[in-house]
Amino acid sequence: MSEIILIPKEQPEVPIEANTITPDEFAGKSIEEIEKIIIWHGNTEVPLADFFEVSGKSGVTAADTTIIIDGDAFNTKRIGQGMTDGEIIVNGNVNMYVGAEMTGGKITVEGNAGSWAGQNMKGGELTIKGDAGDYIGSAYRGDWRGMDGGVLTVYGNVGNEIAEFMLSGKIIIKGNANIMPGIRMHGGLLVIEGDVVARTGGAMKYGNIVVEGTINEFLAGFEYLGIVKDMEIDGTSFKGAYYKFRGDNCNRGADGAIYASVVNNRHILP
Repeated sequence: MSEIILIPKEQPEVPIEANTITPDEFAGKSIEEIEKIIIWHGNTEVPLADFFEVSGKSGVTAADTTIIIDGDAFNTKRIGQGMTDGEIIVNGNVNMYVGAEMTGGKITVEGNAGSWAGQNMKGGELTIKGDAGDYIGSAYRGDWRGMDGGVLTVYGNVGNEIAEFMLSGKIIIKGNANIMPGIRMHGGLLVIEGDVVARTGGAMKYGNIVVEGTINEFLAGFEYLGIVKDMEIDGTSFKGAYYKFRGDNCNRGADGAIYASVVNNRHILP
């Protein structure tokens, strides 16, 4: 695997739009060619070298290419957008849309990520070691097709409306979530190992949500089905006892499910 190393220069006040930072774009190019790849700073096209020092060697194909962003890119958006193969490692933070629309490959962010991480992703692996913002793995505004494959993992906390219109794939949140995780879900598996503020699974129709922590405010549109133990969902095993709810019954024919840890959620029984 060949490596291209990008060292961020000073991050500007106006965010950088860098959807061309992908193994697909870098593969087969020389350092000089990569330095000339176009990114956007506000409404101006600029070469990549204006904001990143470039070194290393690219692979022949995307699959042979690893991009290492060795530093903080907290105001750079769209890293890895639409990538199909290869790997990106960010040794710092990133802004919005990291891994959006990706179909393959692997992205690891060692720090925090902004909102819309994994927006409409269809494959590959996106891992965020810190916190992430709102709309993680969600559909873009006006679209009813959200995440449709792949695995998205956040080790920290997330914001609002994650997994909106999720169709398939797996999202694992190891920290806490704010309001409306799994809103309008139509498939896939959402696992929240921490707590949820409110409205888990609002208007969901299909798919599964597992909450290991406490759901502080539970919606009324779910039907209690009893307790299940030591279950397996989409190849993932869960040990312990869970309350199972079907809904959200505001949608006719809804057959989604929320599984809430019995230990932490005795307060939500009907």
